[in-house]
Amino acid sequence: MALLVINGRLSRSAASLAFGVTVKIVRRWEDRYRQHGRAGMGDLSSRPQLSPRRTSALIVDQVIALRRQRLTGRHIAHETGLYAATVSRTLRCVGLSRLRQLDPAEPIRRYQREQPGELIHIDIKKLGKFSRTGHRVTGDRTGQSNTRGIGWEFVHVRVDDASHIAYTQIIPDEKAVSAVAFLKACIAYYKSLGIKVTRVMRDNGPATRPGTSRKPANA
Repeated sequence: MALLVINGRLSRSAASLAFGVTVKIVRRWEDRYRQHGRAGMGDLSSRPQLSPRRTSALIVDQVIALRRQRLTGRHIAHETGLYAATVSRTLRCVGLSRLRQLDPAEPIRRYQREQPGELIHIDIKKLGKFSRTGHRVTGDRTGQSNTRGIGWEFVHVRVDDASHIAYTQIIPDEKAVSAVAFLKACIAYYKSLGIKVTRVMRDNGPATRPGTSRKPANA
């Protein structure tokens, strides 16, 4: 817009109509381009150049130190002579407004087997069946209640912990017989890839739960 006006291709009034802004805005951007070029067309900070009432760094450090002692905002305000709102705003800015933020973040606990086949994770996902496209796609709710209760399908999933190679099948049920058959097919599949399965970690579903323990079971 500024270049069109500067190059004489549009007047300010024509540019204001073309870009849906006022003539004052056109003039502002034209002046900025003339003074600073393309580099001056970016967003500028809205922070004022002077902030005489801004909390000093020394006070902020004092607030942080008192917060580290697990003092509440009201107690910190009493100790420092600040307004409670000022203490609250300062704590939000430094990320200490909640007590849990004072504690160091717990490290993410992850594990991964080094060799493929050392541990296979198993899981079963239950999915509802559809006899036709749903109303969220077609917009037609006519007769939608007639399609309910037509059954389920079960996605049996096995994922190798080391290589993340997955093997899945869609099976009509989640009975133990089906789960065992799928596990045998899964082991055969990994064997075809040169992977020997030695351990399996099951989910807590009825098809794979011989008891109440969730510890890895030998394959």
